[in-house]
Amino acid sequence: MYDCTKNYINGTWAASSVGSLRDIINPATERTIGQVSFGTAADVDQAVAAARAAFDDFSRWTKDQRLDLLGRIAEAYKARWDDMAAAITAEMGAPAGFAMKAQAASGLGHIKAAMAALKEFEFEEKLGQSTVLKEPIGVCGLITPWNWPINQITCKVAPALAAGCTMVLKPSEIAPVNATIFAEILDAAGVPAGVFNLVHGDGPGVGAAMSAHPDIDMMSFTGSTRAGALVAKAAADTVKRVAQELGGKSANIILESAPLEKAVVSGVRSMFSNSGQSCNAPSRMLVPASRYEEAVAIAAVTAEKTVVGDPLAEGTHLGPVVSEDQFNKIQGLIEQGIAEGATVASGGPGKPEGLETGYYVKPTVFRDVHNDMTIAREEIFGPVLCMIPYSTLDEAVSIANDSEYGLSGYVFGATQDEAMAVARRLRTGMVHLNGAPTDILAPFGGYKHSGNGREWGAYGIEDFLEVKAVMGTA
Repeated sequence: MYDCTKNYINGTWAASSVGSLRDIINPATERTIGQVSFGTAADVDQAVAAARAAFDDFSRWTKDQRLDLLGRIAEAYKARWDDMAAAITAEMGAPAGFAMKAQAASGLGHIKAAMAALKEFEFEEKLGQSTVLKEPIGVCGLITPWNWPINQITCKVAPALAAGCTMVLKPSEIAPVNATIFAEILDAAGVPAGVFNLVHGDGPGVGAAMSAHPDIDMMSFTGSTRAGALVAKAAADTVKRVAQELGGKSANIILESAPLEKAVVSGVRSMFSNSGQSCNAPSRMLVPASRYEEAVAIAAVTAEKTVVGDPLAEGTHLGPVVSEDQFNKIQGLIEQGIAEGATVASGGPGKPEGLETGYYVKPTVFRDVHNDMTIAREEIFGPVLCMIPYSTLDEAVSIANDSEYGLSGYVFGATQDEAMAVARRLRTGMVHLNGAPTDILAPFGGYKHSGNGREWGAYGIEDFLEVKAVMGTA
């Protein structure tokens, strides 16, 4: 059984004085695997006070001191890699191999990316008659989600440490185990007391208190657009910076010239990865009308070959979605898609045969989708692909941009130059060309309702800095 009943504040573990306890549920078995505390505003006050007290000294650490600290964290992380992967499989259902090679690996990847960026980062520059200084913003509140849990924790914590900030982390209450392990890693690496603090809990009890706290200088939030708006509203009275990485409904434009089977298979696999629970998933596949029937057939076959099952079993591609609530939301949207006139090409409502226990969803491909349908507008956050035909490239770009979101985009063409020309027209923070994976050194973030600010690499460090102009230094 996992124990997440204590907070990590000022270098020590302590139970919340008045917070309640909730069960942690394994989504593959629907069984309790541990408990997590639901902290309170009083716990937040203690954590913020510890971070504030630690800031003066830590903010003056040299670049070499911060690099040394990040290096020690990386080594301590390697020692707990297996524990991290096993926890992520147990608490959010990622297949064991995927948890090891992608989920847990991303945590170390962001630590190393922050180190690489910090080595080259310049905190001072000459401009005109002045010196421009880049200084740590202060105490940072970090709120992270359950879908890529340690990925989102490390892509905030590592650059914040690189910048010289102190922090309070509230991880998802649905998947809190990886965060507790990470706090143990930081403790083992010798992070000074108060620099990193962890408070378990939910949004109303802990997240809201952090967002409104007068001694928190910045909020960095990853999650739904609805929750991100609540964080921004709560933060407004204290005029703190708010960086948000929110939802997405990313379009995948397959060009007339693209090798169709390769492009469609790549898009389907990318959509279904992590059981579709990725904010940048290519959930709308746009295909030339002249090749639409062929593309739908390829997508359906690919979906049918996708193995859904026990995340601990060899050969499983997709585990369950994270919770009963998430399962019910996805089922409701699949049913709504059918009601609005979309046709199921593969998958559909209900659980896969033989998987009655666990929150398993059939990999689903919808055809005959119009961009004004609910399934084409809302973020489903499950393994559900919408296939939309287009007649001209201008129409494809218009459909892609016709969304309140603008996180990511995908273009597949015969050449990189052809795909790049389309990428320049997309109103998104990121674009993947011809099946390219994410680049951990490139900025991650979106336009419109997908948020503001950028994470990863040097841009991640920039997010945690204030800029000061000192005139008369020429």
